Amino acid sequence: MKVLVALSGGVDSAVSAAILLEQGLSIEGVYVKTWEHEDDMLGECPGAQDLKDAKNVAAHLGFNFRILNLVDFYRTHVVGPMVKGYASGVTPNPDVLCNREMKFGALLEYAKAEGFEALATGHYCKRVVDESGEVQLWEGADKNKDQSYFLSRITPEQLEHARFPLGEHKKSEVRVKAQNLNLPVAAKKDSQGICFLGKVKVPQFLSHFIKDRPGEIITVHGEVVGEHLGLHRYTLGQRRGIGVPSNTDHKNYVVTGKDEGSNQLIVAFEDPQEETLWAKEFEVSELSFLSAEIPVSVSAFLGKARYRDPSTSIRFHPLGQGKARIVFQDPQRALTPGQVLAFYEGERLMGSGIYSLQKDGRAALSA
Repeated sequence: MKVLVALSGGVDSAVSAAILLEQGLSIEGVYVKTWEHEDDMLGECPGAQDLKDAKNVAAHLGFNFRILNLVDFYRTHVVGPMVKGYASGVTPNPDVLCNREMKFGALLEYAKAEGFEALATGHYCKRVVDESGEVQLWEGADKNKDQSYFLSRITPEQLEHARFPLGEHKKSEVRVKAQNLNLPVAAKKDSQGICFLGKVKVPQFLSHFIKDRPGEIITVHGEVVGEHLGLHRYTLGQRRGIGVPSNTDHKNYVVTGKDEGSNQLIVAFEDPQEETLWAKEFEVSELSFLSAEIPVSVSAFLGKARYRDPSTSIRFHPLGQGKARIVFQDPQRALTPGQVLAFYEGERLMGSGIYSLQKDGRAALSA
């Protein structure tokens, strides 16, 4: 099998390539360029070093290396929707979007056009083929690093050509293997931040595209307590950086809603009983499943509300037109419109939906 390996310049993708070589597969590496004018706009973006590291890994392991420029595609299909989402009051997940539109979208199509049968990445998750031949996606062996959540929007066709060499490995094992192979990135730290944008913070990134529009900060009772810089700068559940001090009882305010019409940011005190902060029922849209058909009724689903959250029992009620009403077993804190809810059966990823924006700027349905 001829496999194209997406090299990010990090240790995970480098070890993925090494594992495929050990399996006797014919591989080549590719580094994808996704943003221009890095120094002018993003300052700390490590793109140049990542490219150099990826090239050195390919040379060290002895396989061909290529560079693919997808800057324009990235701008249109990842940056554009992300900026549009924040401007309209939702909080998209660029990493999830990257995987569906870029890695297993444009990059996979490029790989197939170049004669490769599969595209491999350094994700910590498992691709499993059952006895009937159905291709499934499961959580990785390393539960602390499992990245199946970020792949919850890919399609069955994309999964067919995907390969995840690190699925059965733990991060500690990957580091040891990298050291044993004397890989040039063996001691390199893991990157953090927006997909392919390095360490830049979201507000800093968005400031290049969305103008600030200051407005009032009000409590859930209508009291004006401050002024915000622009609604796109704040996320539901945010505690720090709001600009409103705690009260005399040292209770801290937290963002619980956004009123786009009046341009008001809504806050409340951090409290388990605060109904605008905690809720059980949500609507999701744009349902996407890895099975052949969208389930009509599901009783065994688990829901992963956010990447780092544990999977928890949910009730799934289809509403038609790619929508469903979700009822969590336990109240969830500040789930955000535009974010992804991933569906599981045990450790098997089934698909996902996106939290819908309600009139009060939240994802929660009215009590």
